[in-house]
Amino acid sequence: MALRPGIGCSGVVVLARAGSRCLAAASHHHQHAPSPSPFLHLRVNGGGRQANLLSRKPTGNAMRARRRDLHVAASAASVTPRGVGASASDVLWPSAGAFLAMAALGRIDQMMAFKGVSLTIAPLGAVCAVLFTAPDSPAAKKYNMFVAQIGCAAIGVLALSLFGPGWLARGAALSASIAFMTITGSSHPPAASLPLLFIDGPKFHGLQLWYALFPGAAGCAILCLIQEVVVYLKKNCKF
Repeated sequence: MALRPGIGCSGVVVLARAGSRCLAAASHHHQHAPSPSPFLHLRVNGGGRQANLLSRKPTGNAMRARRRDLHVAASAASVTPRGVGASASDVLWPSAGAFLAMAALGRIDQMMAFKGVSLTIAPLGAVCAVLFTAPDSPAAKKYNMFVAQIGCAAIGVLALSLFGPGWLARGAALSASIAFMTITGSSHPPAASLPLLFIDGPKFHGLQLWYALFPGAAGCAILCLIQEVVVYLKKNCKF
C-alpha cells in the first residue's frame, strides 16, 4: 500500500485509532440522541493530522415533520371520550326531550287514529338520538334532515310503483337513497330507512306521494321544536 508523503506508518496508526474512536462516539450518539447520526471528517493540514467529528443538522422539512409528530402525539394524549364525566343535566335533558317527543307523537297518533296512519315510526327514534345527543353533528343539520327525509321517502314511493313489493324494490330504493344523499350533500342516516318502511308497510301505501311529507318530514318538524328546548336547557340549566 502506497503512503502519502509526510505520513509514516505511525501516522496511519494514529489516524486509524482516531477514526475508530470517532466511529464509536458516533454510534453512541446515534443511540442516545434524536438527531441524525454524525459522520467522521478527516483532514491533513501541513503534515499535521486532525480529526473532526461533525453533526448533521436536521433540515427544515425534518424539523417541521418532527414538530407535527409531537403535536399529533400531544393531541392524542389529551383526547377524552365524550360522555366521560358528563354532568347530570347533560344526561337528563336529552333523555327528557326524547320522552317528550314520543309523548307528543303518540298524542298526535291518537288524534289521527281514524285515518289509519301513525306518526310514531322507527326512523324518528333515530332522529331523536341524533338531535338530542349530537346537535352539532352533520346529520342534525336542518338542511340535511329535511332534504334527506323528503327525498328518500319519495324514492321509496317510486321504487314500489316500479318494482312492486319485494327485495328488488328494497335494494333499488336503498341504493338510490344513498346516491341521492351523496349527490345533494344531505347525509342523514335515519332517512335511509324510510323507503324500506314504505315498501313493507301496506298502511302507508294509500298516502302515495304524500308519504314524502308525512310522517317523516312532519315528525322531524315537531322534533326540531323540542330540540330547541333541550339545547336551551342544556346550556342554561346545568347541575
